[in-house]
Amino acid sequence: MHIHILGVCGTFMAGVALLARAAGHTVSGCDAGVYPPMSTQLAEAGIALREGYDPEQLAEFQPDMVVVGNVMSRGRPIIEELLNSRRPYASGPAWLAEHVLRDRHALAVAGTHGKTSTSSLLAWILECAGLEPGFLIGGIPANFGVSARLGAAPFFVVEADEYDTAFFDKRSKFVHYQPRTLILNNLEFDHADIFPDLAAIQRQFHHLLRTVPGHGLIVANGEDVNLAEVLTMGCWTPVERFGIGDWEARDILPDGSGFSVDYWGEPQGRAAWAQLGLHNVNNALAALAAAHHVGVAPAQAIAALATFQGVKRRLELRGSVGGVTVYDDFAHHPTAIATTLAGLRARVGSQPIIAVLEPRSNTMKLGVFKDSLAPALAAADAVILYQAPDLGWDLGAVAGELGARGQVCHSLEETLSAIQTRLQPETQVLIMSNGGFGGIHERLLQALQASVES
Repeated sequence: MHIHILGVCGTFMAGVALLARAAGHTVSGCDAGVYPPMSTQLAEAGIALREGYDPEQLAEFQPDMVVVGNVMSRGRPIIEELLNSRRPYASGPAWLAEHVLRDRHALAVAGTHGKTSTSSLLAWILECAGLEPGFLIGGIPANFGVSARLGAAPFFVVEADEYDTAFFDKRSKFVHYQPRTLILNNLEFDHADIFPDLAAIQRQFHHLLRTVPGHGLIVANGEDVNLAEVLTMGCWTPVERFGIGDWEARDILPDGSGFSVDYWGEPQGRAAWAQLGLHNVNNALAALAAAHHVGVAPAQAIAALATFQGVKRRLELRGSVGGVTVYDDFAHHPTAIATTLAGLRARVGSQPIIAVLEPRSNTMKLGVFKDSLAPALAAADAVILYQAPDLGWDLGAVAGELGARGQVCHSLEETLSAIQTRLQPETQVLIMSNGGFGGIHERLLQALQASVES
């Protein structure tokens, strides 16, 4: 079967493409504004990529099935051509549920923050236990080098996103997956482009709970009030809590790189790993609980944490030149920004941190978080804010709250110059965006190298 995927370079749809290819299908896809790492792994898998959404590609590829990403909408010529042609089509989540998850034990990871890291952790723990799990993750775990694989039955780890499914299905993606093991990491307001308020998101999470069987398990953050409200809306499945409750961490090192684990008050072992921050400690607890549900002993799971290499674009070290260290991070919500900075600060102590932020998500562009951005960036010694032409609101007020530490730039060249102007010995440069940011990470490293060599 030839499957053609619209919006193939999105993190989720790229994973669908890899799974379809691994299942033996011919796969092609199209997207606009493609950038690594997804485009790279698709090309390496032999998936034909088409830049843009011209409708002629449907006649050219003659696909047997078109899988439609949620970036597509009515009125686009390719969608109108698809509907008029009466070719078979499906959403990505529906295709995944029907062709991959139907006969598998799905372990789903949901929540506003930490889905990618926790999914990657869980998949790695199961891998270390010899279970060869399949997975679809909204990023690339360094241990695996790909965002998706079919794996061996029965276990499949899926990052369960609350964003809507497709232009013809406005339910959250995760209601399609019917997991037997469900992690609920946390819950805050996000995706202001499709949800009017927090209650609307909680309603979708409640719908997800309705799909988990009674013999399954829900692993929930015991410290999250918003999730507690969701659980009171109706829950028919046993619940284990982490953070506070069944799974707890104690004797945590300041940067989160070491901690002991208790389960039901009984010591299970001590973890030592390369990840930073208290948020990652909670991610680890959630993954340990989910792995335990499918038979992995806590001691074995804790040992697996030591070899976990992290996820691309999650506080990923991109390079160090002349004493300046450059990181890439996907953070696009004030809470994620604050926790990432806190973890880095705990690791580097008094070394200067420059935070470079491109507010790029749909919610950011709507200005929903503009009052909470400055407090989220408080741990940085300097903050450089990139005012993209399509942002829709002025970052000047955020910079004003930061005082002399804050600066707004209106081009990539100006941003690069501002970073270099503020550099000191042992500076940590944390670049945050949920897009490619014009390749600024590599451009900065090249400029630093040129400066060292001159």
